Amino acid sequence: MPDAIRCSNVTKHYGDIRAVDDVSFEVHDGEIFGMIGPNGAGKTTLMECIEGLRTRDTGTVEVFGMDPEREVRQVRERTGVQLQSAALPHRMKVGETLDLFAAFYQNPADWRQLLSRLGLDGKADSYVEKLSGGQRQRVFIALALINNPGLVFLDELTTGLDPQSRLAIWDVVRDIRDGGTTVFLTTHFMEEAENLCDRVAIVDHGKIVALDTVANLIASIDAESRITFTVDGTPPVDRLKEVSGVTRVENASGRVVVHGTGNRFQQDVMSVLSDIDLNVRDMRSEQPSLEDVFLALTGREMREGQPT
Repeated sequence: MPDAIRCSNVTKHYGDIRAVDDVSFEVHDGEIFGMIGPNGAGKTTLMECIEGLRTRDTGTVEVFGMDPEREVRQVRERTGVQLQSAALPHRMKVGETLDLFAAFYQNPADWRQLLSRLGLDGKADSYVEKLSGGQRQRVFIALALINNPGLVFLDELTTGLDPQSRLAIWDVVRDIRDGGTTVFLTTHFMEEAENLCDRVAIVDHGKIVALDTVANLIASIDAESRITFTVDGTPPVDRLKEVSGVTRVENASGRVVVHGTGNRFQQDVMSVLSDIDLNVRDMRSEQPSLEDVFLALTGREMREGQPT
């Protein structure tokens, strides 16, 4: 599979701070590539170096084989950018905004079709500032797609949105990828990365500390699964401890939590419970998640004060 992005030994300093520290990776054409990391990890700085919005100190960056610092116009014709923080002049209508931005490019998309694709039918004559948060985000996505890019950058796209709007934006991102555009996104929502991304890079202290598919990242830390349930009567703690893969069993007033690892762990626990004549209620199964990987690799401490 060809690469939309190639980075090799990229660094960026702010005084004594290494915001990006010798980073190398590729983004494959046609994938949703996610980048996650703690506050101040260097995600946005790295993305801006790739976009050509910030000058790297060392290393090479190629976007469709072009250097975004030297071949600025060519790269911008083929890429779209939705910034983490963006604003438009007051009293601009949606249609006016898209018409203006379309004029900046040689082969712009039909913005009316773009509005329809993004679920903004009937909003061309609405003022952008009067739209809901989710609708404004869709306008900024439309602006990032107005030049028919082969690659689009989405930086913290759903921050500040309610859950319903966030899920709707996820559908939009999948539609962008399915339409043939490569997506590079940063997010601090683990569930977002887990649901959207074909591959995820975890960044910490300016370095990529892990990069793989979500499934492979989760498998790499050998995290425990959990089965939680409530029973009427005496919980079968001793029998559950004997199940292959079970690491420990907790019992607090009839609420039982069984921890374990292995492919058959949950199936074997369920088999034991089905053999026992007890009323089992409120059962939940919790699998290891990308958040477990994130915490295992970066720690739990929230960091502030460095470039993002």
